[in-house]
Amino acid sequence: MSNSYMQLAWAMMKTGIIGYGGGPSVIPLIRYEAVMNYKWLEDEEFGEILALANALPGPIATKIAAYLGYREKGTLGAIVSVLAHIVPSGLAMILLLTFVQFLSSAAFIQGMIGAVTPVIAVMLGMMAYEFGERAVKGLGKYIGFGCFALAFGLLQGIHLHPAIVIILFLGYGALHLRTVAALQQRKQQKEGATRGLD
Repeated sequence: MSNSYMQLAWAMMKTGIIGYGGGPSVIPLIRYEAVMNYKWLEDEEFGEILALANALPGPIATKIAAYLGYREKGTLGAIVSVLAHIVPSGLAMILLLTFVQFLSSAAFIQGMIGAVTPVIAVMLGMMAYEFGERAVKGLGKYIGFGCFALAFGLLQGIHLHPAIVIILFLGYGALHLRTVAALQQRKQQKEGATRGLD
Protein backbone atom coordinates (compact mmCIF):
# COMPACT_ATOMS: atom_id res chain seq x y z
CA MET A 1 0.00 0.00 0.00
CA SER A 2 1.81 3.10 -1.23
CA ASN A 3 -0.89 5.61 -0.28
CA SER A 4 -0.05 7.25 3.08
CA TYR A 5 -3.70 7.47 4.14
CA MET A 6 -4.13 3.76 3.44
CA GLN A 7 -0.96 2.97 5.38
CA LEU A 8 -2.13 5.05 8.34
CA ALA A 9 -5.61 3.49 8.28
CA TRP A 10 -4.30 -0.07 7.94
CA ALA A 11 -1.65 0.33 10.65
CA MET A 12 -4.03 1.92 13.14
CA MET A 13 -6.84 -0.53 12.33
CA LYS A 14 -4.50 -3.44 13.09
CA THR A 15 -3.37 -1.92 16.38
CA GLY A 16 -6.95 -1.10 17.38
CA ILE A 17 -8.26 -4.58 16.65
CA ILE A 18 -5.29 -6.71 17.74
CA GLY A 19 -4.48 -4.63 20.82
CA TYR A 20 -5.91 -6.27 23.91
CA GLY A 21 -5.94 -4.88 27.42
CA GLY A 22 -6.11 -1.11 26.99
CA GLY A 23 -3.70 1.65 26.00
CA PRO A 24 -0.39 0.43 27.48
CA SER A 25 -0.71 -2.99 25.83
CA VAL A 26 -1.29 -1.40 22.41
CA ILE A 27 1.86 0.76 22.58
CA PRO A 28 4.29 -2.02 21.47
CA LEU A 29 2.04 -2.70 18.45
CA ILE A 30 1.91 0.99 17.50
CA ARG A 31 5.68 1.21 17.99
CA TYR A 32 6.20 -1.73 15.65
CA GLU A 33 4.04 -0.16 12.93
CA ALA A 34 5.43 3.39 13.31
CA VAL A 35 9.13 2.65 13.88
CA MET A 36 9.88 -0.74 12.33
CA ASN A 37 7.26 -1.39 9.67
CA TYR A 38 6.56 2.02 8.06
CA LYS A 39 9.55 3.92 9.55
CA TRP A 40 7.52 7.07 10.19
CA LEU A 41 9.71 7.92 13.20
CA GLU A 42 12.94 6.98 14.88
CA ASP A 43 12.81 5.01 18.13
CA GLU A 44 14.06 8.02 20.14
CA GLU A 45 11.25 10.23 18.85
CA PHE A 46 8.70 7.52 19.62
CA GLY A 47 10.01 7.40 23.19
CA GLU A 48 9.65 11.17 23.53
CA ILE A 49 6.10 11.10 22.12
CA LEU A 50 5.23 8.23 24.45
CA ALA A 51 6.44 10.21 27.47
CA LEU A 52 4.54 13.30 26.39
CA ALA A 53 1.36 11.32 25.64
CA ASN A 54 1.57 9.75 29.11
CA ALA A 55 1.62 13.21 30.69
CA LEU A 56 -1.49 14.39 28.81
CA PRO A 57 -5.06 13.40 29.74
CA GLY A 58 -6.98 10.83 27.72
CA PRO A 59 -6.29 7.39 26.21
CA ILE A 60 -2.63 7.07 25.29
CA ALA A 61 -3.09 4.92 22.17
CA THR A 62 -5.53 7.41 20.66
CA LYS A 63 -3.16 10.33 21.34
CA ILE A 64 -0.27 8.53 19.66
CA ALA A 65 -2.49 7.56 16.70
CA ALA A 66 -3.51 11.21 16.33
CA TYR A 67 0.13 12.36 16.49
CA LEU A 68 1.24 9.85 13.85
CA GLY A 69 -1.60 10.84 11.52
CA TYR A 70 -0.93 14.54 11.99
CA ARG A 71 2.81 14.09 11.47
CA GLU A 72 2.30 12.20 8.22
CA LYS A 73 -0.72 13.96 6.67
CA GLY A 74 -1.78 16.91 8.84
CA THR A 75 -5.25 17.32 10.31
CA LEU A 76 -6.97 14.94 7.87
CA GLY A 77 -4.31 12.32 8.58
CA ALA A 78 -4.95 12.66 12.32
CA ILE A 79 -8.70 12.18 11.79
CA VAL A 80 -8.17 9.13 9.54
CA SER A 81 -5.67 7.62 11.97
CA VAL A 82 -7.85 8.05 15.07
CA LEU A 83 -11.02 6.79 13.35
CA ALA A 84 -9.19 3.77 11.94
CA HIS A 85 -7.88 3.02 15.43
CA ILE A 86 -11.16 3.28 17.36
CA VAL A 87 -14.06 2.51 14.98
CA PRO A 88 -13.35 -1.17 14.14
CA SER A 89 -12.66 -2.13 17.74
CA GLY A 90 -15.70 -0.08 18.88
CA LEU A 91 -17.94 -1.96 16.45
CA ALA A 92 -16.43 -5.28 17.53
CA MET A 93 -17.12 -4.39 21.18
CA ILE A 94 -20.75 -3.56 20.45
CA LEU A 95 -21.21 -6.89 18.64
CA LEU A 96 -19.43 -8.92 21.28
CA LEU A 97 -21.25 -7.28 24.20
CA THR A 98 -24.44 -8.95 23.00
CA PHE A 99 -22.79 -12.34 23.65
CA VAL A 100 -20.82 -11.41 26.76
CA GLN A 101 -23.11 -13.27 29.17
CA PHE A 102 -22.68 -16.50 27.23
CA LEU A 103 -18.96 -16.11 26.52
CA SER A 104 -17.70 -14.85 29.87
CA SER A 105 -18.14 -18.17 31.66
CA ALA A 106 -16.94 -20.39 28.80
CA ALA A 107 -13.71 -22.23 29.59
CA PHE A 108 -12.16 -21.67 26.14
CA ILE A 109 -12.62 -17.88 26.45
CA GLN A 110 -10.93 -17.88 29.85
CA GLY A 111 -8.11 -19.93 28.33
CA MET A 112 -7.70 -17.44 25.46
CA ILE A 113 -7.52 -14.51 27.89
CA GLY A 114 -5.03 -16.41 30.04
CA ALA A 115 -2.83 -17.11 27.00
CA VAL A 116 -2.83 -13.50 25.77
CA THR A 117 -1.89 -11.88 29.09
CA PRO A 118 1.73 -13.20 29.27
CA VAL A 119 2.37 -12.17 25.65
CA ILE A 120 1.37 -8.58 26.47
CA ALA A 121 3.56 -8.63 29.58
CA VAL A 122 6.58 -9.79 27.55
CA MET A 123 6.00 -7.15 24.84
CA LEU A 124 5.79 -4.36 27.44
CA GLY A 125 8.85 -5.72 29.22
CA MET A 126 10.90 -5.78 26.01
CA MET A 127 9.93 -2.22 25.15
CA ALA A 128 10.73 -1.02 28.68
CA TYR A 129 14.12 -2.77 28.54
CA GLU A 130 15.00 -1.16 25.19
CA PHE A 131 14.05 2.33 26.42
CA GLY A 132 15.88 1.74 29.70
CA GLU A 133 19.02 0.55 27.89
CA ARG A 134 19.00 3.71 25.78
CA ALA A 135 18.52 5.88 28.87
CA VAL A 136 21.48 4.25 30.62
CA LYS A 137 23.66 4.76 27.52
CA GLY A 138 22.67 8.44 27.33
CA LEU A 139 22.90 9.27 31.03
CA GLY A 140 25.57 6.83 32.16
CA LYS A 141 25.13 3.82 34.43
CA TYR A 142 24.99 5.58 37.79
CA ILE A 143 22.62 8.39 36.79
CA GLY A 144 20.50 6.00 34.69
CA PHE A 145 20.03 3.48 37.51
CA GLY A 146 19.56 6.34 39.97
CA CYS A 147 16.74 7.71 37.81
CA PHE A 148 15.13 4.25 37.64
CA ALA A 149 15.31 3.90 41.42
CA LEU A 150 13.95 7.42 41.96
CA ALA A 151 11.06 6.85 39.52
CA PHE A 152 10.23 3.54 41.20
CA GLY A 153 10.31 5.16 44.62
CA LEU A 154 8.09 8.05 43.53
CA LEU A 155 5.57 5.77 41.83
CA GLN A 156 5.49 2.84 44.27
CA GLY A 157 6.81 4.32 47.49
CA ILE A 158 4.89 7.58 47.81
CA HIS A 159 2.32 6.82 45.07
CA LEU A 160 2.91 10.02 43.14
CA HIS A 161 0.75 10.35 40.04
CA PRO A 162 2.59 9.06 36.91
CA ALA A 163 1.96 12.32 35.02
CA ILE A 164 3.80 14.29 37.74
CA VAL A 165 6.73 11.84 37.61
CA ILE A 166 6.89 12.17 33.81
CA ILE A 167 6.83 15.99 34.02
CA LEU A 168 9.61 15.92 36.65
CA PHE A 169 11.79 13.71 34.46
CA LEU A 170 11.05 15.73 31.32
CA GLY A 171 12.21 18.80 33.25
CA TYR A 172 15.35 16.97 34.38
CA GLY A 173 15.98 15.83 30.80
CA ALA A 174 15.77 19.39 29.50
CA LEU A 175 18.11 20.61 32.27
CA HIS A 176 20.53 17.76 31.61
CA LEU A 177 20.65 18.48 27.87
CA ARG A 178 21.22 22.21 28.46
CA THR A 179 23.97 21.53 30.97
CA VAL A 180 25.75 19.06 28.66
CA ALA A 181 25.46 21.51 25.73
CA ALA A 182 26.82 24.38 27.86
CA LEU A 183 29.75 22.26 29.06
CA GLN A 184 30.58 21.20 25.50
CA GLN A 185 30.41 24.80 24.30
CA ARG A 186 32.69 25.93 27.14
CA LYS A 187 35.14 23.13 26.33
CA GLN A 188 35.18 24.12 22.65
CA GLN A 189 35.78 27.78 23.58
CA LYS A 190 38.72 26.79 25.81
CA GLU A 191 40.18 24.63 23.04
CA GLY A 192 39.76 27.52 20.58
CA ALA A 193 41.46 29.93 22.98
CA THR A 194 44.33 27.47 23.52
CA ARG A 195 44.81 27.06 19.78
CA GLY A 196 44.77 30.85 19.38
CA LEU A 197 47.62 31.17 21.89
CA ASP A 198 49.64 28.56 20.02
